[in-house]
Amino acid sequence: MKKILVLGLAFSINFSNAQTPEKLNSSEIYQAIEQLNFLGSVLYLAAHPDDENTKLISYFSNKVHARTAYLSLTRGDGGQNLIGPEIRESLGLIRTQELLAARKIDGGQQFFSRANDFGYSKTPQETLEIWNENEVLSDVVWVIRKFQPDVIINRFDHRTEGTTHGHHTASAQLSLEAFKIANDKNAFSDQLKFYDTWQPKRLFFNTSWWFYGSQEKFEEADKSSMMSVDVGTYFPLKGISNTEIASKSRSQHKSQGFGNTPNRGTENEYIELIKGDFPKNSNSVFEGIDTSWNRVKGGKKIGEILEEVLNNYDFKNPSKSLPNLVKAYQFVQKLENEHWKRIKTNELKKIILACSGMYLEAVSSEELATPSEKIQLKIEAINRSETNIQLKEITINPLQKKLSIQQNLAFNTDFTQETTIEIPENFSYSNPYWLEEESSLGMYTVKNQQQRGLPENQPTLTAEFTLDFGKTSISFEKPIVYKTNDPVKGEVYKPFSIVPKVSIATENSTVVFNSEEAKEITVNLKAFADNVKGELKISAPKNWKISPEKVAVDFNKKGESKKYTFTVIPPKEKSEVFISPVFKTESQTFSQELELIEYDHIPTQTVLKPAKTKFIKLSIEKRGNKIAYIEGAGDVVPESLRIIGYQVDILTPEEITAENLKKYDAVVIGIRAYNTVESLAYKQPILYDFVANGGNMIVQYNTNRGLKTDNLSPFSLELSRDRVTDEYSNVDFLAPKHPVLNYPNKITSADFEGWVQERGLYFPDKWDENFTPIFGMHDKNETETKGSLLVAPYGKGYYIYTGLSFFREFPAGVSGAYRLFANLISIGK
Repeated sequence: MKKILVLGLAFSINFSNAQTPEKLNSSEIYQAIEQLNFLGSVLYLAAHPDDENTKLISYFSNKVHARTAYLSLTRGDGGQNLIGPEIRESLGLIRTQELLAARKIDGGQQFFSRANDFGYSKTPQETLEIWNENEVLSDVVWVIRKFQPDVIINRFDHRTEGTTHGHHTASAQLSLEAFKIANDKNAFSDQLKFYDTWQPKRLFFNTSWWFYGSQEKFEEADKSSMMSVDVGTYFPLKGISNTEIASKSRSQHKSQGFGNTPNRGTENEYIELIKGDFPKNSNSVFEGIDTSWNRVKGGKKIGEILEEVLNNYDFKNPSKSLPNLVKAYQFVQKLENEHWKRIKTNELKKIILACSGMYLEAVSSEELATPSEKIQLKIEAINRSETNIQLKEITINPLQKKLSIQQNLAFNTDFTQETTIEIPENFSYSNPYWLEEESSLGMYTVKNQQQRGLPENQPTLTAEFTLDFGKTSISFEKPIVYKTNDPVKGEVYKPFSIVPKVSIATENSTVVFNSEEAKEITVNLKAFADNVKGELKISAPKNWKISPEKVAVDFNKKGESKKYTFTVIPPKEKSEVFISPVFKTESQTFSQELELIEYDHIPTQTVLKPAKTKFIKLSIEKRGNKIAYIEGAGDVVPESLRIIGYQVDILTPEEITAENLKKYDAVVIGIRAYNTVESLAYKQPILYDFVANGGNMIVQYNTNRGLKTDNLSPFSLELSRDRVTDEYSNVDFLAPKHPVLNYPNKITSADFEGWVQERGLYFPDKWDENFTPIFGMHDKNETETKGSLLVAPYGKGYYIYTGLSFFREFPAGVSGAYRLFANLISIGK
């Protein structure tokens, strides 16, 4: 894995379209034709990325050949990240792309609602209060009307409130309601401008022994309303089983640590009928539903043609199928049913292109372009079949620039042409559509109805190739990409993007002032166009003094970077403000930064976000200075501790030695380190000796599942799944005279104001008497938990375990979290 955070690089959000072009082999073409001949659809529905059952999605897509999709109500923004420090919207981008990577493997499609994953919720009532229940319901109805599933399968049970994540139960409840009203013209009637009403035939719940508490209880359960599906089928044409495909798909959820090893052989999944009639043939969810071409008026002839294609398919020369495929395409264009016409046209075009061995590509000379910039395009087309094909014209969309070609494409002879295009001055920047507008805690703002549900943006620019197959013209659209050669990876495709002329960002998202002394902050600028001149200025309230007032900036070349330092003098009194650096030219103002996130398993992602930094003037005392930080699953705690003046060194487990630790006042263990760093288990004796000799050891939260050691603490300590999700919940001070609440900072209830998303998670529920519980807290209508912060003296030092979510509070600039953590480090000093 390689992860880089770079200021000032941007890429299109339609990443899957900008990767290495898909090239179907002969076996894959045959399977695509099989799916072309099946007219049935299944929608799987749940709350988050990684909730979906990839075994069922792969089964319906690859075995049944049904159109299969997964509707995840959220993008998983509120989860934890095992592979890096990204949280919230940036994590949502990662998890969105992990879902798309999974669907690329198992053959499904992907949809989302506008629901924002605000974090763990204990009841569906709380979930639907924070989400806009009616708007999320409208999104579910929208996807049903657009996708037109015959069958819906819920991952969760709508009847089991309070037994699982509130998002889970809410997803099933919303699905049940949408099933009832999707065919009602009075429900969300504004959607009917785009799609008709639709009534699915059946709604199932994908149950299992887990929902019954044990395998034994499930075996004894009444299964008269259930169907079993053997998802362990083997595909000779693929050389792989369905469970192996599903396992590979599931393993794309790397940010959640869901690497998966498949089981092989027969394996049953169970689905319980919730709505609709029970299939008489319990082996098929489509029983009684016409999934042949007879389903649509005028479809019979198409089905006959495609059956002939399948019966006479030549695996050694798929191009022999082209005449009949083109004939089927002609008949599809005459269909009155717009839904199946659109779907089968797209499927046919993909198969026709693959059978002809046709390669179409449009490559930009620039990876990044700005409005008004001129760029070069290299266009390539090659016909690798002996079929007579003519390239008639190419249209660059949405610019509507047409190139008349009229070129016969000879067998295996590469055709290339170059052209210049100019990006319009008012062209939109490449940015995830759901992040364009300000969001609420529970909902993203998407005003364009037709964007709702989409997993990502459409490509920034496309090249539409019009090919003539005899007397039939067919257009094929390809995203414009940027291509380069990597010395190690070889040919590498990257998205082509439209970006601002200048990217602007501060080096720190939060700056803490602990006195009236001035601090210097650095602003980074990067130009994405030649000859950009203007001035840089930072706006702040009058009680914050910033100098210089403004700086003249002159960029000569595209790609040039500059840094500027400003001196900031805080006010005497406590204060928290956001400051925003702004770069102004004669005609434009720039105030956004571009964040690049790159991991090997997903496409590059970039998001435009406001350039701002939080300034905090607070009173904070600290003792000790040097901290050893052992990284876990990825967080920003080390950076945050440096902000308040600590020297923080990142140590690997191999560097944990008695000699190395002598110079540190405290060792801080990163979030989920004991879940993810196996070698850390062998370093516990050294760490305990460090504490016994006078050091402080602070362990942040871990989950009780998958611990790499049973020796988590020098005293007995048992983790649970206790958590407090209400960030506003009352905090009871159980040990008000304890040093950790009084030295060197006096901690009060005010220090818990402004917390985000939650108080904490995975608190211990049993501990040795040597521990002192510091806080009591609970969610509404629950008993108090006391394990959020436990402190135990051990020798001359202190061992501290905390499930408080410092990893969320520090990036949000919560001053009380800084003050409390300083006390944890300072205790006994």
